[in-house]
Amino acid sequence: MGETKEIKIQTADPSAIGLFGLAIVTLVASSQKLGWTDGLGLVIPWAIFLGGIAQFYASVLDSKHNNTFGTTAFGAYGLFWMAVGMGWFVQAGVFGETLMSAVDSRQLGVVYLGYLVFTIFMTIGALETNKVLFFIFFLIDFLFIGLTLSSFGIMEHFMHGLAAWSELVIGIVSLYAAGANVLNKHFGYTFLPLGSAFGIFKK
Repeated sequence: MGETKEIKIQTADPSAIGLFGLAIVTLVASSQKLGWTDGLGLVIPWAIFLGGIAQFYASVLDSKHNNTFGTTAFGAYGLFWMAVGMGWFVQAGVFGETLMSAVDSRQLGVVYLGYLVFTIFMTIGALETNKVLFFIFFLIDFLFIGLTLSSFGIMEHFMHGLAAWSELVIGIVSLYAAGANVLNKHFGYTFLPLGSAFGIFKK
């Protein structure tokens, strides 16, 4: 009988590209929410390609690392941004007047509420990754609180602002995290600190 050979395929850590995708899409989307830029025409491409495809790509690679947390996080948020981009197409009338006239923002509120609950779970999990990643998830909680309540018309102006500022800081911190992941791996030592895990659930 022939020998069974085990082939090991190494793949790069996808955290940096996933975090970079998150950084760019949240920076450009928050600029629109804060009124610094106008319209969604040039937000949509970054939502689909950086927010969506880049994060989903990171999810696929993380699955090859048997990283359930990374696979789930990047996959869920990558698909979220693809759906957001599609939603903006609907609102812009790309798929016709019928769909555009049938938009109900409360349906988005339901989605945002589901993502808020999901993100709370992920925030708990992030306690055992690193402090920068935990802070990103902590901010995403506030992003979805703002998006959820504003979609249901609850303190709409204040919650829109909460979502916008949370999203901006998410973008800034994610950009740092992306750079830290690249340079720390590239140099082989901690060039930019990310902070150790809190060690609450894992000892």
